[in-house]
Amino acid sequence: MMNRIDADIVRLGLEDARIVFLGDYIDHGERSAVTLAVLKRLSESVEGDVICLMGSHERMMLDFLDSPAQRGPRWLKQGGIQTLASFGITGVCTLNHGHELEAAAETLRKALPEGMEAWLRARPMLWQSGNVVCRHAVAERTGPAGRGDKVLLLGQRDAINAGRRDGIWVVHGHTVVKRPTAGFGRISVDTGAFFTGQLSAAAILPGQPVRFLSVSDGPL
Repeated sequence: MMNRIDADIVRLGLEDARIVFLGDYIDHGERSAVTLAVLKRLSESVEGDVICLMGSHERMMLDFLDSPAQRGPRWLKQGGIQTLASFGITGVCTLNHGHELEAAAETLRKALPEGMEAWLRARPMLWQSGNVVCRHAVAERTGPAGRGDKVLLLGQRDAINAGRRDGIWVVHGHTVVKRPTAGFGRISVDTGAFFTGQLSAAAILPGQPVRFLSVSDGPL
């Protein structure tokens, strides 16, 4: 996908393009550690040109580090075990509790590359350019497109089926769609790559229709 995006930027001669990742870099597969390392390096090597937003799964991992006994069980059930394994941490299961989870959290903190935890905690909740707002989860149909951390990370029930009519276009992931779509103030790009094999991105330029780029690693 990065090759496709880079080629598109070069083809169009865009000197001020911004690449915005919408979160959920972990918990979906066995390469979470590698994914985080790549994104951190990208965002730091071209500061300001690559923006990595906070996703609900990154928030769950940080909550696990902060409060393992209370927040750990939920994260482990949502893919945390696979993320731990990607950092070489095994032997953790959803039946663990108390001191076992506290020990696992401390092991994870030590296994994270230098600066990774601080980088994750510094991820912004949204990024805006003009009337385009990028955020992890779909926005409510009315009201500020950046209201509340919980809504930013989890969205609102049925918001995916409701359009906006306030001139704001919300680009989001979190809710999986069969194909990327743009309409009624909403641009949905999460095509569930971790189980469909299709990864999608939106190319958004002023005064032009939204274009979608997709890559696939197998039959859909």
